[in-house]
Amino acid sequence: MSSPWQLWNNPNNISNPMLSGSPPHLQQLLSSLTATQISFIIVVGIMLLSLLRPENPAIPGAPVHGRRWRWEPALWLQSRFTFAARDLVKSGYDKYKDRPFILKRYDVDFNVLPHKYLDELRLVPETKLSGSRAQFENIGGKWTGTALAADSHVHFRAVQIISNSELPRFITLAGAELDHAWGSHFSSPKDWQLFDIQLALRNLVARMASPLLLGHPACRDERWLKLSVDYSINVITTAFTIRILPTWAQPMIAAILPARHRVAKNIRLACQIIQPLIEEHKAVSKRKAAGENVDKEITLLNWMLDNSTEEENKIDKIATRLAIQTLASVHTTTTAVSNIIFDLCAHPEWVPVLREEIKSVTEELGPIGSKPEICPKLWLQRLEKLDSFFVESQRFTPPVILGPQRVAMEPLTLKDGTYIPKGSRICWASQNHLNDPLVTSDPEKFDPMRSYIKRHSSPDEINKHLAGQTSPDNMSFGYGKLACPGRYYAVNQVKLLVTRLITQYDFKFPDNVKSRPQNLGADEFLFTDPRVKVMLKLRQDV
Repeated sequence: MSSPWQLWNNPNNISNPMLSGSPPHLQQLLSSLTATQISFIIVVGIMLLSLLRPENPAIPGAPVHGRRWRWEPALWLQSRFTFAARDLVKSGYDKYKDRPFILKRYDVDFNVLPHKYLDELRLVPETKLSGSRAQFENIGGKWTGTALAADSHVHFRAVQIISNSELPRFITLAGAELDHAWGSHFSSPKDWQLFDIQLALRNLVARMASPLLLGHPACRDERWLKLSVDYSINVITTAFTIRILPTWAQPMIAAILPARHRVAKNIRLACQIIQPLIEEHKAVSKRKAAGENVDKEITLLNWMLDNSTEEENKIDKIATRLAIQTLASVHTTTTAVSNIIFDLCAHPEWVPVLREEIKSVTEELGPIGSKPEICPKLWLQRLEKLDSFFVESQRFTPPVILGPQRVAMEPLTLKDGTYIPKGSRICWASQNHLNDPLVTSDPEKFDPMRSYIKRHSSPDEINKHLAGQTSPDNMSFGYGKLACPGRYYAVNQVKLLVTRLITQYDFKFPDNVKSRPQNLGADEFLFTDPRVKVMLKLRQDV
């Protein structure tokens, strides 16, 4: 039986549509090529076609940073950004601290602005500078179904209103879900045991976030909990795969990409899960409108149903928005807690400090949740040293090194004459600014009490420098009008998890490793290495 390559190289094989009807000299040329030569031609062709990507709108006069020589192809520079963004951003920040410069990602060019423009632009409305457009382009909105979230901000307003007005209630519910599910994800080893802490945390965070999204008892639906974890993985896989492709190739690859089909499957399942909840909400609303004394549970789903247009309330769109919230909550919170645990393994001298603070608060207020007059939110606020540790952990390992990001929906001219053209992507080198010696003294030193000391330096500072608070010098949760709306809920989830972990367990890196594992980078995003596990055992003195 002939091999595919033998059939290709057989000039008499008129059934081959690539050869049939071709000029004789082309047939001879194609027939003479080996498989390796043909593969080389295809690869080179793809590279050349990728160079046809039109230039993105850019600030006039802003230099492109990172080129090794003047005529270096953009494709090479884009590839370098994918694998070495941290180095490129840092060198660009150091070189162009007071002027805009450009970094090239496969799918977009970044106009990186100096921090002097931050306050001028932070209050520009979404209609002129869109954070949501940048956010959902980053996760492949066109190909992952998330683009609809950039066209309507009902989910953003829902999280903003509910997670703040009902914050104590939802922290209490998150703690209850943590208690309910803890034993299913964490064992009780008396001796050191290798443990995949990131997997356990993902599952627990999904459970803690679900009461806010769906309420009880739907928050314990195992299908939803699995979807909450899988959806994030599938969207991120799709987005990063599509992003590296030239525009002309994206539709072809997207059509056959397994992760993209899994995203669609996730949304179909989400529709099945929330359809009965929607019907139940409609029934309760009718009874309430008829004068019955019935309570409607406050959830993200119910708020959106009550405050959305008919178009926004289509079930596939509601399902997508809820799924997007799992992406925003599960991945980021899991990463934050994992980073703290890794930092504690690398700096074990701080474990007793945090345990002593937890012990002191417990002795004064009782165990968390034990007194009705002291809700978990107030209890967790007393963990000031843990709060400070979280801030320092984020300084070293933020989720993104270029943020916040915005897309100019119309041209803008700044006070000093700097022109931002329509369609351009602007951002700030937030991590590098925070690690600048002019902003943070001795920035190479891991000092988890920096924020604690600042807060207690004077009465005017006591309510500042907190995890979740945004400022020009701390943008881990964004900045301005479009800072993460659920950041305070996330901070308290982090504290709940870390408090329980360090109270119940000792932990360390395996094989006597002392140094912290490097986080992985893909473009401007940072991820904990999924291969990293910890050794864990129950504390003997508890």
